[in-house]
Amino acid sequence: MSASTKAEYAASPAWEGGAAPYAIGSKKLGMWLFIIADALTFASLLVCYSYLRYATDNWPRPFHTWPSITMATVMTFCLLSSSVTMVFGVAAASRNDRGAAAKWIVLTILGGLAFVVLHANEWRGLIEEGVTPFSNPWGVPNFGAAFFTLTGLHMTHVVIGCLYLGVIAFAFGRGKFTPEDVEVSGLYWHFVDLVWMFIFPMVYLLSNVVTMGAH
Repeated sequence: MSASTKAEYAASPAWEGGAAPYAIGSKKLGMWLFIIADALTFASLLVCYSYLRYATDNWPRPFHTWPSITMATVMTFCLLSSSVTMVFGVAAASRNDRGAAAKWIVLTILGGLAFVVLHANEWRGLIEEGVTPFSNPWGVPNFGAAFFTLTGLHMTHVVIGCLYLGVIAFAFGRGKFTPEDVEVSGLYWHFVDLVWMFIFPMVYLLSNVVTMGAH
């Protein structure tokens, strides 16, 4: 260790048991830890989905350009747009502009709700075709289990996120909570959007482009 490094180390203040030993708020740290754990869950499901698809020669390909992939693209646009409005909401909160922050968060919620409605309509169409977690018209029961588990868990995260953001928008707009609370909720929402950017190409686009199970 050089003399300058030793001097910098000696001059740095020691942590004395405060609330932020890692120079980050406890709420933000907790959200990052949650995101890491949840990312591992989604990663496991994506790997399982990929394996099942590769290992199954006759893996179903029900997602055609119209309407499935077109609607999934619109769903993706809704989520990406909601991420943009969330960025504006966090920026407004950092300026302590509570009214503007609440409005941007509400727009974010609307984007999330649009995604849920479109996704639920897609589920309805598949169920009407006879697709369930345990069976489907193509005779590959694992397809329904893999599809509904992966997309269902993500849609659950979106619904929870809308409720979470609703509480944040309502309370922050009325003088409660801090800009950090808005930023933390934004971290959750961006994570949910990022997960979809892995699900969308793997489940929908590849279904229309290539059969991964072909040997």
